[in-house]
Amino acid sequence: MAVVGIVIVSHSKQLALGVCELAAQMVQGEVPIAIAAGIEDPENPLGTDAIQVSEAIAAVFCDDGVLVLMDLGSALLSAEMALEFLSAAQRQKVYLCEAPLVEGAIAAVVAAAAGRDIQQVMAEARGALVAKATQLSGVSSPLSVGDSNIPASSTESPTREIHLIVSNRLGLHARPTAQFVATAARFQSQILVQNLTRNTQLVRGDSINQVTTLGVRQGHELLITASGSDADEALAALQVLFATNFGEDNTAVSYPPVWQHEVTPATNGELSGIPASGGVAIAPVVHYQPTQISFTQYNVDDLEAEWQRLQAAIQIARQEIQAVFSQASLQIGDAEAAIFDAQLLFLEDPVLLEATHGYILEHQINAEAAWQAVVDRVVSSYHTLEDSYLQERVDDVVDVGIRVMRLLTGNAPADLHLQQPAILVASDLTPSDTAGLDRTKVLGICTTSGSATSHSAIIARTLGIPAVLGVDAQVLHLADGTLMALDGESGKAWVDPNSHIREQLQAKREAWQTAQQQALTTAHQPAITRDGRQVDVFANISSISDVQVAVANGAEGVGLLRTEFLYLDRTSAPTEEEQLRVYQAMAEVLNNRPLMIRTLDIGGDKPLPYLRVGFPEANPFLGWRGIRFCLGHPELFKTQLRAILRASVGHQIKIMLPMIATVNEVRAAKVILGEVQAELHETGIPFDAAIKVGIMVEVPSAVATAEQLAAEVDFFSIGTNDLSQYMMAGDRTNPRVANLVDALHPAVLRMVQQTVQAAHAAGISVGLCGELAADPLATPILLGLGLDELSVNPQSIPAIKQAIHQLSLDESQAIAVSALQQDSAEDVRKLILT
Repeated sequence: MAVVGIVIVSHSKQLALGVCELAAQMVQGEVPIAIAAGIEDPENPLGTDAIQVSEAIAAVFCDDGVLVLMDLGSALLSAEMALEFLSAAQRQKVYLCEAPLVEGAIAAVVAAAAGRDIQQVMAEARGALVAKATQLSGVSSPLSVGDSNIPASSTESPTREIHLIVSNRLGLHARPTAQFVATAARFQSQILVQNLTRNTQLVRGDSINQVTTLGVRQGHELLITASGSDADEALAALQVLFATNFGEDNTAVSYPPVWQHEVTPATNGELSGIPASGGVAIAPVVHYQPTQISFTQYNVDDLEAEWQRLQAAIQIARQEIQAVFSQASLQIGDAEAAIFDAQLLFLEDPVLLEATHGYILEHQINAEAAWQAVVDRVVSSYHTLEDSYLQERVDDVVDVGIRVMRLLTGNAPADLHLQQPAILVASDLTPSDTAGLDRTKVLGICTTSGSATSHSAIIARTLGIPAVLGVDAQVLHLADGTLMALDGESGKAWVDPNSHIREQLQAKREAWQTAQQQALTTAHQPAITRDGRQVDVFANISSISDVQVAVANGAEGVGLLRTEFLYLDRTSAPTEEEQLRVYQAMAEVLNNRPLMIRTLDIGGDKPLPYLRVGFPEANPFLGWRGIRFCLGHPELFKTQLRAILRASVGHQIKIMLPMIATVNEVRAAKVILGEVQAELHETGIPFDAAIKVGIMVEVPSAVATAEQLAAEVDFFSIGTNDLSQYMMAGDRTNPRVANLVDALHPAVLRMVQQTVQAAHAAGISVGLCGELAADPLATPILLGLGLDELSVNPQSIPAIKQAIHQLSLDESQAIAVSALQQDSAEDVRKLILT
């Protein structure tokens, strides 16, 4: 009969041997026991070694499991590091236990010899002090036995857990992972997370590297546990992130393909690579050679001083990355600049810092050697991921690693400031390198490595710099000043291109520039069909920076301001003054364009940690959310309405109520609005007394009673994201049924048609602000159904306006009539494409 194996980890070899002998005598050698103790240093034999621990585990390993008991300090770090040397299958059967070393070992071997399973053996080890405590005090021991693995959590608070499905299109990539870790780190409770879909181990939620290496993709199911006094608040805050898609728009982004091919050698000066960022560049080349950092490993005496030296370098690195983030926000926008949030969290990763500290203490080596060893291990863990997209996130780890190493060794940063316009040639560029490029001087990028989905490529696209990656390495031997041409769309580059190639590329560049200029010009003109029908194109926004991008892209107003961003990631609700400042700032940027402010749309599926619902909801999408939540929290609702009304003076601000299902909900909201208006009037605070009030039509009951609702409000805005899932009875976050939730399904389109007809019959306008509005394929159908407004993400405005310019109302109505007769969303798409 196989039994659980026991491993004893101690700084002292003599202590470990004594414990092992004592434990073995209890069971006459029936339980396999191994020790990992001391280090091979005659002058200082006290210490632990991760390799030694992994070998001890292997010596007693069996399918029933291995229990590892440790004494203090670095013994725990060595045991945790030892797990990294085991296979994934083995790691799942190894348990690190916080039980007392001597008493725990004796209790564990006795339980193992009795044939107990690993959980029972671990429980016996943890409860080993009960008998001693009882004997010494004469009363029952207050100690309790927990079931959780290392890292140990407080047994005074129960462990809470939630299961969540990831709906982000790219899963937990750098930006959402950074948000997850930053949120988890705000709470005292211990947060652990497991990818159930991939059957991973539980990892620490405050470690960006551990969370990243879970390999979380869209549709994966996660188990998140929290143990501690604020466990409920922590899980609620994390649930908000998932419910709001981490603030990301799930509209598909078109990236160039990552070609799987061997790079074609140079032929007549032509190079073939990966198309990473569109556009044409013709200019002399300039080589970029990153600073070469070298170091020597050596032993140190003052270990604390060495740790402080590393801490100082990390602090400076943090300041540098924050500066890069600020500059990148101005150049590429907050969304893409959030890449550097992940880099900041890397520097704060407790697992990384503890491991580095452990290296310095155990091996008594310099900070450079310890830092590089840990970074190399993290890099290796990324390379083992099955997901190629997540593998590429290792670039950020390397980027941060190099930055800290440069500061430790006293090397100056590489100079990327070009004197003349040129094409930059390099083996690779880090995200920090790319974000710092001057696009007036760097006309193109040509590297021998990289991919179209790397962060560097994403930044290059955002900056509008043409890029061809993965070309033959001989490009690195070109002399500076050599003329090069590259086409970022086709992935081709030419060395010393002849006049014919230059003329072709020049013509292509001029055509591309003309098309871009036409799109921008069109974007700033009204969207009018060929036969004279005008449709307003508005923006969906969630921040002030979004408003600026929207106006720059030709938005005629804001059709949906998601105010939830004001309430998230904080411990209390925003004040009236806080909200007022934000609404006024947005209205000023819009310069008298319409601003439709959706009141707080949060609740069952998007809980606020500081506002408890009071009970868990079995189906939060059908629960206490949207207007129901606001009516249930009238003071919270009134505070927001006061801020909106005060901001309305001199601006075109409108109020939009979410998740309306009944006429009575609208009337109840209008009563509260009337009370707020009366209070402001009594105190002499000005506001727009004629402010318009509309509703989101996103529930089938609202469509069915649209005629009655239209009599109560000034406008409709159709939210096809929620309407689709309610209409099709499918949860869009559930991968098993998410394919049903398609806004182009004829059933959903009929709901849109019915809503438009009811609105127009009542003489009010109707818009659409779901993801469907940003799909150019859907534009003719939406025009044909009679919508007055389309509200889309700011980046989609030029494309949607251009699509409207190319259509006529007659042909759009014909397409819409035909679409309503189709049997499925697939058939509707085929109809549009024919």
